Amino acid sequence: MTTLLPPAVALTVEDLQGAATRRRRNSRVRGVFFVMASLSIVISVLIIVSLIGEAWRFISQVDPGTLWTDGWFPRRDRFDLKTLFVGTVMVALIAMVIAAPIGLGAAVYLSEYASPRVRRVLKPILEILAGIPSVVLGFFALTFIAPDVIRRIFPEASQLNLLSAAIGVGILTIPLVASVSEDAMRSVPHALREGAYGMGARKMTVVVRVVIPAAISGLVAAFILAISRAIGETMVVLIAAGGGGGALFSVNPLDQGLTMTAAMATQARGTDQVAGSGLAFQSLFFVGLLLFVVTLTLNLIADRFVRRVRQVY
Repeated sequence: MTTLLPPAVALTVEDLQGAATRRRRNSRVRGVFFVMASLSIVISVLIIVSLIGEAWRFISQVDPGTLWTDGWFPRRDRFDLKTLFVGTVMVALIAMVIAAPIGLGAAVYLSEYASPRVRRVLKPILEILAGIPSVVLGFFALTFIAPDVIRRIFPEASQLNLLSAAIGVGILTIPLVASVSEDAMRSVPHALREGAYGMGARKMTVVVRVVIPAAISGLVAAFILAISRAIGETMVVLIAAGGGGGALFSVNPLDQGLTMTAAMATQARGTDQVAGSGLAFQSLFFVGLLLFVVTLTLNLIADRFVRRVRQVY
């Protein structure tokens, strides 16, 4: 006995698109996210425009000789850029010397050695450290690191110095390096580890020769984010490094100093005085524009490097 099958029903494009209610909901959600993305771009453009206007006024009116003096004292019309640049570089580099090995070591332990139970305990503690306000670490650097650590090792150091501020910034940056690096290493497929173990490799060899090279793009991104965070840190440097009214040029981290962000915060504390002091107010925007260019350059370099070495599994 032959069974007749029902004729096949042809599917149309409308059938594949789903219900009209679902399409309208997806369209509304897409529109909301598009507005959010566009709003972030508009805000960024407005910030850049506001910086460029006053920065150009500063550049067009300032005496070039005041940009290369013996220190940064904007209310005296002395705008030595190398003082801020060297201070920023010193703080960022010292902070990374502290944050990079400690953060990477913590990430390796959490990703490769810690048991799930230990990871559940340590990861929230690390994230709590990331939530400590920078002003608290600034006072910690001022009241403990500077007098009890720095001045005991270097008695000639100033009470307020760039080294103690850099150590505070390094402590502040450790959780960022550890968290991003740990996520990058945990995203490496376990098949790579198992293949290395199958060839007789030891745990340390697998970590150094397999996991870290496979996660190098994420690790570089973590380091660049940490450097940007160190460059942009304000309160720790403002509290612990001195330079309340300005700073003399120095390449010694044991002296007082200023970074770009700390110089802006120091000046902006007395807006009326700054506005009435020649180009001091406009110098805030010029330094802010330089800071924006520096961080943008770092991000572009990191993005290009990550794209070149990224491995897709």
